Formats: sequence, C-alpha cells, structure tokens
Amino acid sequence: METAFDFYLKLADGVIITDREHRIVEVNPKYEEMTGYTRAYMIGLRASFLRSRLTPRKTYESMYQSLQMNLAWSGVFINRKKNKDIWHTNITITPILHKQETYYIGVVRDLDQIPQGSYLSETRKLKLQSEILKVLAISCEIRDPHIEEHLTRVQQGTEKLLIAHNERLKLGLSEEYIQQVVNASIMHDIGKSGIPEGILYKPGKLNYYERHIMETHPLIGLEIVGKISRELEDDILQEELKIAEHIIHYHHEKWDGSGYPAGLKGDEIPFEAQVVSIIDVYDALTSRRAYKDAWQHEEAVRFLLEQKGAAFNPELVDTFLSMGEQL
Repeated sequence: METAFDFYLKLADGVIITDREHRIVEVNPKYEEMTGYTRAYMIGLRASFLRSRLTPRKTYESMYQSLQMNLAWSGVFINRKKNKDIWHTNITITPILHKQETYYIGVVRDLDQIPQGSYLSETRKLKLQSEILKVLAISCEIRDPHIEEHLTRVQQGTEKLLIAHNERLKLGLSEEYIQQVVNASIMHDIGKSGIPEGILYKPGKLNYYERHIMETHPLIGLEIVGKISRELEDDILQEELKIAEHIIHYHHEKWDGSGYPAGLKGDEIPFEAQVVSIIDVYDALTSRRAYKDAWQHEEAVRFLLEQKGAAFNPELVDTFLSMGEQL
C-alpha cells in the first residue's frame, strides 16, 4: 500500500483496509494476530470471508447504507477466526479518498477481551434462543404433563443424529446450523395445541374424520410460528424460527411422497424435517401413550428399517442404525 496509509497501520488496534469492492488491500500485524490469518493470505480476499451467520442482517444493511453515502460507520460483528472460534468485534469503518479512489479503513477492537455481560456473548445468545423456543413449545402443549420429557428427548436425539450423519457422510454442516436445528426441533408438534383433546388423547384408532383433523396440526403450527416470527423485530430468533417452520410443516412428509400435508417426496422435504421425523417416530414408538404400550428399542429399529426408503431418507436410517443404542 501507499505510505499514506502507514499511519493507520501503526495503530495498536487491528486495522483492515479495503477497496471500494471491499477487497482487502492491507492489514496490520495486530489484525493478523486477531484473526489467525496471515497478511499474505488475506490480501485480495473480500472482507466478508470471516463472516459467520450470527451477525444480524440489519447490521450489514446499516453498514452498506452508511458507506454508500460516504459516511463513517461503527458496529459489532460476530465473525470466525481461522481456528473457527467465534469472534466478537467492534469495528469503525471510515471512507478515505486517495488518488481519486475510495478506500475503507476499518479499526477493529476485540470485544472478547471485555468482561462478559457488557454485550450479548455467543454462549448467552444460544442459551437464550434455546430457552425461548422451549418455553414457547411447552406453553403451547401444556395439556400433556409428559410433553417436556418428549420434547427434550427429540432435541437430544436430533443433535446426536445430526452430528453422526454429518461425520459419517462428511457433509460439512456448520455448528451454527446444527444448533439451530436442535433448538428448532422442540417446536415440531406445536400445532397440536389446536387439536381437540378428544382426538389428541383418544385411546384407540382415529376414524377418517378424526385423522383428517389430526393431520391439520402441521398447518396450525406453521400459523402459530409465522405469527411469532412476524411480530418479532429482533433478529435473535429469525434463523431458528425459519428452520422451525420447515420442521413443523414437513416432519410428517414421507420419503416416497405418501406423507402430509404437502405430499413432498425425497429431498423436496427440507433436510431438518427429515432428521426430526426419524427421531420423533422413534421416540413415539418407544414411549408409552394412552393408546399403546412402549416398544422395545429392537422393535422400533426393525420398524425404521422396514420404512427405509418409504417413510424415511435411507441414508439417515443407515446413520441411525449405526448409532446403536446411543439415543
């Protein structure tokens, strides 16, 4: 870079300089230390290469709006370092005109060095997301005294199956995505709050009309979560609620297209719904209900194997079977 920028690069804080296309043209040693990446690696990359999905969309919109107006901007980013650690930073970006070209000088301060409580840490955010969704799910299904146990088992099973499937097939699923699916899985049957108790807890087989009413619960749940999502102005739960909508709407779809409510087939079914479907069915089979006794693990596994390629994604069934009794 030109010596005109040497002053900024000597600052004690991390400094990143980008061109108008947000490509990195220079960084200082402190920024290298902060990120774990070398200067040689970063030069020429877009500054967004460090992004995680945790920074609210509104933050980027605010930044781009200010920079387009040639105004300085300051805000908080949640990025990832080279070692994959979450990295909270406050950055001030100032447009500088040099030889008729606009450059952006970013001065970066590491918020992870500030005592927790001064900002919303990633751990606190994830716990808050999880607890809010849990309260929503349980409050909507409060009529069933055992619902919390079922929801917790579905969450735990979803996490184990996702991690095992990710490792077995080397899918490269991010930790954020896995945690979002786990958080959202607790909402899968929230629509049952709109089903009459006489149908929901009937100790016997449902007739045609009762079955039709029962099969409306994914759509009821979708409406409930859609209303919550529309009324939330904060981005803190938006990702989880979008995934929750997929799970709620489609966890009764079947791989061969014979499920409900949309009759989706194969990978038309959102992946997160495919995962929760297997765990939900397994837990329902191995739990005592008003209309049936609990199955043994071996019986439930035989059923899942029989439904491989019919009700369930064959690869997910194989992963489930490879886990033994880890659930």
